[in-house]
Amino acid sequence: MSFTVVIPARYASTRLPGKPLLEIGGQTMIEHVYNRACESGAARVIVATDDERIASAAETFGAEVAMTAADHASGTDRLEEVARKLGLGPEERVVNVQGDEPLIPPALINQVAANLDSHPDASIATLCEPIERTEQVLNPNVVKVVRGHDRFALYFSRAPIPWAREAWQHLSSVAGEGVPEGIQYLRHIGIYGYRVKLLHDFVSWPASPLEQAESLEQLRALENGARIHVDIASERPAGGVDTPEDLERMRKVFADGLLEVEQDA
Repeated sequence: MSFTVVIPARYASTRLPGKPLLEIGGQTMIEHVYNRACESGAARVIVATDDERIASAAETFGAEVAMTAADHASGTDRLEEVARKLGLGPEERVVNVQGDEPLIPPALINQVAANLDSHPDASIATLCEPIERTEQVLNPNVVKVVRGHDRFALYFSRAPIPWAREAWQHLSSVAGEGVPEGIQYLRHIGIYGYRVKLLHDFVSWPASPLEQAESLEQLRALENGARIHVDIASERPAGGVDTPEDLERMRKVFADGLLEVEQDA
């Protein structure tokens, strides 16, 4: 079954204004992301933006552009507007690729789309990777996910879940150590595949208490009974560009021709 990739791209960014148009290795960030998405199996790749500067830049490298409203609270709301304007059917699949990941592996895009195909009871598919260091588990900027034996999400949190009660009685003594044995800690990777019906439902639901407490919009879907399939990523993603330090690190990666970047905790 074919799928559509939508790349939400906003000009406003607190830490990196104009982020999609910043240059990395001779191309704008949004062009790198678009090219990666085009290497996937997507039938269509669309840049969704509310800014004419981004739209103009995307059109220069041949991207299809969807202009969206400027007041969307989240990327999911922007995706829903695109799906509605395109007239996509309720069972069609849309993959949300973040506009600040110039090294997103195309295989991960294909993976979430394929997982929706193979799990008809899933409304959303996303990915994760093992966490290997205690400081990552304790870092609120690293989103953790707990899933059941069926690989469907039980919960997402910025808190250290599950809590290793016996191992972490004295947190001051575990800095720099590996995670406790016998527990699989998983970092959520922010790539999503959606059935279009879920997108329409999502924007009709009010922001949920858990979503607001954790600042994680996927909790709105869980609170409303949506099933989220969570698979281990087939490749390790390089991570996004959120800060000036991330930008310089990514520029060095492209300058050195390594096309691989170490993630911070």
